[in-house]
Amino acid sequence: MTAPRRGRRPGAPDTRSAILDAARAGFATSGFAGTSVRSVAAAAGVDAALVHHYFGTKEDLFVAALELRLDPREAMTPVVLAGADQAGEALMRVFVAVWDDPEVSLPLRALVRGMSEPPTQQLMRDGFTQMVLGPVGLALGIDQPERRMAHVGSQLIGLVVIRYLLAVEPLASMPPDLVVATYAPVLQGFLTGPLPS
Repeated sequence: MTAPRRGRRPGAPDTRSAILDAARAGFATSGFAGTSVRSVAAAAGVDAALVHHYFGTKEDLFVAALELRLDPREAMTPVVLAGADQAGEALMRVFVAVWDDPEVSLPLRALVRGMSEPPTQQLMRDGFTQMVLGPVGLALGIDQPERRMAHVGSQLIGLVVIRYLLAVEPLASMPPDLVVATYAPVLQGFLTGPLPS
């Protein structure tokens, strides 16, 4: 009897990548609570112990799986370059392009689906607020940037839920340019319009 072979599985993709792909798919479809280490392991074709070996806890796996396939700061460059008066449209164009790209949006979908979980709430606060909304508001030089960008964020999260997660029609199948044309004026109002006192 020969000892079991160690290392990479022959003829299969890198084990770590297979686990991450399975985790991204699981978190995107079932959220944090609905995805188990065992289900990720089964989808990746490995033992659950190997998932723990590579990533530690389920929370650590979640964080690793959400490693974004784009740098949010780079993605927001066109918004900042557009200036405050055109930022609503520029932001919507970037936002729709990112969310319409399945490869880029898969980890983002997992993040949004898991927003009721404390680890995800922390990631959303730290990631979305500190890496995207805060810096964009400051770079645009708008007054009350925290308040204005919170309104923008609430609109964008609502759009994600209705268009991309729940797929409510007609918004789910609306052409990207029409989504931009519909939402850009709303975002622009939050960015530069008068705010109630």
